[in-house]
Amino acid sequence: MDINCPSTVRSERTQSTSLQQGIIAKTSLSSPPWPEVKLPDPIEEAKYHAEVMQKVNEMIASGQYGKFFAVVHFASKQWKGTSEDLILMENVLPGECGDQIQLEKALLVGADDFTLIGKPFLGKDLVHVEATVIEKTESWPRINMRFWKRHIIKGRKLSCSHKRSSG
Repeated sequence: MDINCPSTVRSERTQSTSLQQGIIAKTSLSSPPWPEVKLPDPIEEAKYHAEVMQKVNEMIASGQYGKFFAVVHFASKQWKGTSEDLILMENVLPGECGDQIQLEKALLVGADDFTLIGKPFLGKDLVHVEATVIEKTESWPRINMRFWKRHIIKGRKLSCSHKRSSG
């Protein structure tokens, strides 16, 4: 192999210049069009979380919070409720009348001056939501009707002719 061959010299030149200079062509696809997101420091975020929780606890202790509300996940639905609200659920509950039910999947809890939002749920140590079963009744059974568009069943006569073997 000849070292002075023009093709080998040309390839060595292009590789050496691109490696030495580090030049990369800037195109619209070389970087995303949105700005780079900087994540907060976990230590600072924990301090901020502790400050917010302290303020909320002080408001609750002093009684300056207004009316509480909560959004909970129960029976495959999200329910917003405050104290003394009645919620009609079409579900078989395990408890009897007068039993307390603890709703553990709290998505959001708030009042006039604050709102705590979970990602996706608030911790069990932060929020305690309870409900009371007032009445349990059995409803009529529901019939699920299925409708098929343009599937009209018509009476048709089916004629079956059998070949008789003579013999």
